[in-house]
Amino acid sequence: MKKLIITLVIILISSPFFAQSAFDKFDGQDDVTSVVVNKKMFELMSKVKVDTSDKEAQQYMNLIKKLDNLKVFTTKNDKIESELKATADKYVKTAGLEELMRINDKGKNIKIMVKSGAKDTQIKELLMFVEGGKDEDTVLMSLTGDFDINEISVLTDKMKIPGGDDLKKATKGKK
Repeated sequence: MKKLIITLVIILISSPFFAQSAFDKFDGQDDVTSVVVNKKMFELMSKVKVDTSDKEAQQYMNLIKKLDNLKVFTTKNDKIESELKATADKYVKTAGLEELMRINDKGKNIKIMVKSGAKDTQIKELLMFVEGGKDEDTVLMSLTGDFDINEISVLTDKMKIPGGDDLKKATKGKK
């Protein structure tokens, strides 16, 4: 009985730490558009029947099975942009992410950070921060799972993720 109580206490104490991410505070804020897709939704999506002759659709379904969470936050509000950037910078340092690449294009700064998996192209977490140029959205995207970097363009094409074009350009040709 004592072991059961101790186990329950540990689960109850630790679950808030695992359930929340550093970026959840932006979900539901005014001037922030958020898209949050959890593992359960990815599991449901992976059960959809697709035409087996459609190679891209098949790749998409294979990728979805490997994903845990997708969070995308966009804003044009300068104050929230600063908070997003500060939170992302702090998170990168504490989560052990390494820079994959950085792009500066027409006043738009794009940073792509990853936590690598077992193989060179295997990714456990991908964080992309797009600092919007004039009159453009600032985008923060967090993607977790166990996937290959080369599969990302399929996801951005099918789900129409904000900042997806930037990610697609950045990961093109990475093998």
